[in-house]
Order: sequence, then structure tokens, then C-alpha cells
Amino acid sequence: MTDTTQNAGATEPRSKTKRTRWLKPVVFLLCLVPIFWLIARALTGGLGANPIEAITRDLGDWALRFILIALAVTPIRVLTGWNTIGRLRRMLGLFAFFYVILHFSSYIGLDQFFYWSGIWQDIVKRVYITLGMAAVLMLTPLAVTSTDKMIKRLGGRKWRRLHRLVYPAAVLGVIHFYMMLKADYTEPAIYAVILACFFGVRIYKKWA
Repeated sequence: MTDTTQNAGATEPRSKTKRTRWLKPVVFLLCLVPIFWLIARALTGGLGANPIEAITRDLGDWALRFILIALAVTPIRVLTGWNTIGRLRRMLGLFAFFYVILHFSSYIGLDQFFYWSGIWQDIVKRVYITLGMAAVLMLTPLAVTSTDKMIKRLGGRKWRRLHRLVYPAAVLGVIHFYMMLKADYTEPAIYAVILACFFGVRIYKKWA
């Protein structure tokens, strides 16, 4: 699950690649920090009076944050010329999907206890859940087609076209977050501004 530009880091000199070999494992470990911190809070009773809601919301927050982090790769590369960061795009996208699935699974299993009729009623009646489910459906084929083998099978043009779904999925994610809140819309507003900036950089890159 990435944006639609090719990996810029693939053509970097071998010596430079060796100097940045540490980057992926360090970022990989950093991406696991939210889930380990959540587990630590759960084990020490730090999730408050409603731990199930806290788990589901925390995972949802990080799912949206990682989507934005993955989308930030290309703007950072375009604005700074740091091509090495392109090597992280796929991994960050898959971590975003990882947290999306954890959020989704928490809602299905912990919140609803696999009560499928109740889940269906939520999807139909609560617009923010409808939008969240739509975002999950959009992101799933992106994760499935994130391997080199699938890129070759689809072809570069079709693959890039498919992976543009990450943008409407991100928009739905922000709206989903906004609609589920009852007060203090500061955080989704910040995410909306960040996403708008990403769109702006993409438009600039296309027409510059």
C-alpha cells in the first residue's frame, strides 16, 4: 500500500545504500512501538475505565497516522531530494494496513464479539462506520498487490492506477475519525490539512 511513484531508492549508488542499510530495521522497530506500548498499557491497567474502547480507538488513531506517514514519503522526497526515503514507502504502507486490520479486528472481536447482525446494523446506520469499512475495502487490494511479483503481474501502469486508491481511503479515514468524535475536532482537522498538503505536492509534482 503505497502512493503511485516508483521507488527512487532503487537507483542509488551501492556505497550510499550500504551507508543507509540501518534505516529499514530501525524504522521497522519504530513502527512496532505503538503496539508494544498499547500492550504494556493493557497489562498495567493503563487503558482507563473502558479498555476495549481505548484499544479500538488507539489502533484506529495509529492506522490513520501510518497512512499519512506512508503518504508523506513522496512529498518529503520531492521537497528535500532525499531519495533514500523512497525505500521505506512499501514497508510503511504495509504497517499502515497492519494497524488498519488490528483496528478493524478490535471492533469486530472485542467491541462487537463477532455479533454479525449488530455489525451489519452498525455499517448500515452509522455513517462513520460505513466510511471506515469502505476505507478498509479500498486498502485491502493495495496490501495484497504490494509484492514485486504482483507489480510485475499487473504491470506498472495498472499497479499505479490501483494504488491511487490510497488517497480516497485516506480521505475516508479522516472523515471517519472526525465523525466519530463528539467534541474537540483539532486532531482530525490537523490530519485533513496534512492530507491537503500532500495533494498539493502531488499536483505540483505533476505539473512542475
